[in-house]
Amino acid sequence: MRLVVTNHSLKRVLRWAQVLLFACAVLTLGYCGFTLADAWVFQRREIRELDRLLREQSLAREGTLDPELAPFLKGAPGAAEDGLTGRIEVPRLGLSVMVADGIDKRTLLRAAGHIPGTTLPGRPGNVGIAGHRDTFFRPLRNIRRDDIITLYTPAGTYSYRVVSTRVVAPTEVSVLDQDESEILTLVTCYPFSFVGPAPDRFIVRAERVAGSGYAPRAQSR
Repeated sequence: MRLVVTNHSLKRVLRWAQVLLFACAVLTLGYCGFTLADAWVFQRREIRELDRLLREQSLAREGTLDPELAPFLKGAPGAAEDGLTGRIEVPRLGLSVMVADGIDKRTLLRAAGHIPGTTLPGRPGNVGIAGHRDTFFRPLRNIRRDDIITLYTPAGTYSYRVVSTRVVAPTEVSVLDQDESEILTLVTCYPFSFVGPAPDRFIVRAERVAGSGYAPRAQSR
């Protein structure tokens, strides 16, 4: 039995195909728009919160903070030592992004992520921070030796100087090994222009600049 397809039937099929493709495009654009908007809102909120904490820490160091406000510093969001919340900047590249604790999918859509198990700035060891190559960490494609990277956190401000960059396999986790040095390691996917899941990882290694950073002054009781 031969199936006969009329022009009318073909036009109907094509019309429905157009509607389906248009709906898929709208849904895709809507998802992308929501993701970008969510990241923007998260970044703005965290920037305001970090700036507030940094202002209060500055007042505390100068001894001009109202004593009635001092207890709030200790319990302020982001001041806990169980994770890093702050901002990373590379001035030459124009890179400035908030850092949240963790590297789960939702976190990395909104911010760069502090890699669990790595140390915190100001302590001996290796601070690991990851970010997406096609969003927040895209400027890293132009990073070079001796660039300065600054981390602003409620616990202090720390500067690092880039000493090397390299490309490694995703399984090369030794780049996050801990030692007694004060190291910052940035991790993103590579190549930067690759379409789809990238096969390699781009690693930036930086060393703490001597004399940078401060620790908030202890509050008297």
